[in-house]
Amino acid sequence: MTDPAITARTLAEALPYLRAYHGKTIVVRFGGRAMAEPDLKARFASDVALLRLVGMQPIVVHGGGWRIDNLMMKMGMTPRKHAGFRVTDERTLTVVEMALDELNQELTGLVNQAGGKAVGLNGQDGRFIRARAMRVDDASVPLGHVGDVESIDVELLKLLLSREFVPIVMPLGVGADGTPYHINSDRLAGAIARAIGAEKLVLMTNGPGLVDRDGKPAWIVTASEAERLVADGAVPPERLARVAAAVDAVRHGVRSVHIIDGGVPSALMLEVLTADGAGTAIRSDDGPQLLEDARSYLFGDAATP
Repeated sequence: MTDPAITARTLAEALPYLRAYHGKTIVVRFGGRAMAEPDLKARFASDVALLRLVGMQPIVVHGGGWRIDNLMMKMGMTPRKHAGFRVTDERTLTVVEMALDELNQELTGLVNQAGGKAVGLNGQDGRFIRARAMRVDDASVPLGHVGDVESIDVELLKLLLSREFVPIVMPLGVGADGTPYHINSDRLAGAIARAIGAEKLVLMTNGPGLVDRDGKPAWIVTASEAERLVADGAVPPERLARVAAAVDAVRHGVRSVHIIDGGVPSALMLEVLTADGAGTAIRSDDGPQLLEDARSYLFGDAATP
């Protein structure tokens, strides 16, 4: 049984964060291990519902690469990647849409069961996510239906948030000619955060954030420092898109980006409502020092010595 005194102290410690983020938009990219394990997924859904119920405005963008791979192999198809992106022909796109739709419905249902009001969104719905074909330096292999974000109709998202809904967005968009595209979920989450002016972008991954050149955890880095880690080879290939999305976000108005370990139970709550966190915080180069800024933002005049 939990000690009531510990519970009371935990709630008291969360109060400044609840006050600071009340009414603020938080975009969360959900994927990896946390999406594959039922217990972690259910706890994440409960955390999202709680954030909404206490007055925050979460938007969830989910991935699903592992489910797509599994479904493709069950159908006798071999997943292929080029330049870090899934090669997506017509048949592969059909599998992608099937897998993402299943995951979207599941996650939406879990948030609703936890007391939230979630609504699943396909980026093709009303063409609210406009996309274009992804271009890579090495064009020797056609990527097919792999897209990048061209524009986002944030009015739809704002309408849903104003009615206290939690948008659960699958990473699909549509071109000007009606062509459907699969979009990297990190890039889409970053684009939504920038377009809607989110307070915070949280990118969930399968590890404890970034590490420095010595292999030690990098708890707080600037955008330029993150780029140097990429240049030095300290960021594995599978995380390059995630770091790029984070850097773009903080350089275009998002207050902070957090790359966190989704394998930690309630990682989202730890990152949003405590000082401990569960990964790496990335801030703008020209912004205030993150810790000093956070103290001022959370505690107001009380933070001044």
